[in-house]
Amino acid sequence: MYSLKVAFQGETGAYSEAAALEYFHQEMTSYSCHTFENVFHVVEEQVCRYGFIPIENTLAGSIHRNYDLMLKYSLHIVGEYHFRVKHCLLAVNEARLDQIQYVHSHPQALAQCEASLKKLSVRLVPEADTAGSARLISEKDSNLSAAVASKHAAQVYGLQVLTDNLEDNPLNFTRFLVLAKQGKPIVDTHHQGFKTSIVFSLPNKPGILFKALSVFALRDIDLTKIESRPIPGKPWEYLFYIDFIGNISDRVCQRALDHLNELTILLRILGSYPRHQFDFPTSHNGQPNK
Repeated sequence: MYSLKVAFQGETGAYSEAAALEYFHQEMTSYSCHTFENVFHVVEEQVCRYGFIPIENTLAGSIHRNYDLMLKYSLHIVGEYHFRVKHCLLAVNEARLDQIQYVHSHPQALAQCEASLKKLSVRLVPEADTAGSARLISEKDSNLSAAVASKHAAQVYGLQVLTDNLEDNPLNFTRFLVLAKQGKPIVDTHHQGFKTSIVFSLPNKPGILFKALSVFALRDIDLTKIESRPIPGKPWEYLFYIDFIGNISDRVCQRALDHLNELTILLRILGSYPRHQFDFPTSHNGQPNK
């Protein structure tokens, strides 16, 4: 067992656990949490050193719950990772593909494999999550049922991979954030620059959002993400979450944030951390490749 304990949401074998193992190069001990808030709680209480949470997916969009929890808790973003989601069809070792009649998984995973599953003429059975579906198939021990889950889940629950790359769209990535009690970023030799995440709210004045965003545009700071969330108890008022390229230790970023602070009601820096960059998979003809 490794001394580095990392919390994730979901059952053992979940995509979040698989992504965390990739990010930490397998040198970690997994800590399974039932909810996203549990992840934040165990990191804040220092039960775990890090939390590993999904924040957005290229197909499904943002995970709004985790944006809200970042404001509720006083944790720091210290890293990010883009994980390629590869759906596999898992079954017990004795099963054959032509025997499968029922496929279990999370509704989102089933939807992302809709075209591939339609060709198999199977009945789709929605479940709470992908890893739980894999565990269910292992417990049922039936040649008629399969689960859509990760290759990692197959290893965890002793299942075979009947077919992989089941997803209809190969450009299926989930961006994960690494959370910590302390704000020291996780830096390795392969990172390519820094990214900073902030959240702020503004007074209700004409053109105020334009002015807020202008503090970055005037300094040629690249914004990579803008997300708005309603403020609880204040109808039609919003928090704005922004990611931009740069480190808060950079002079130009410091000036931009000082300028922004003059305009905002609330401004909080969620973290400056190494930027994870990756290349989309392509085939020899330039098209996305599975």
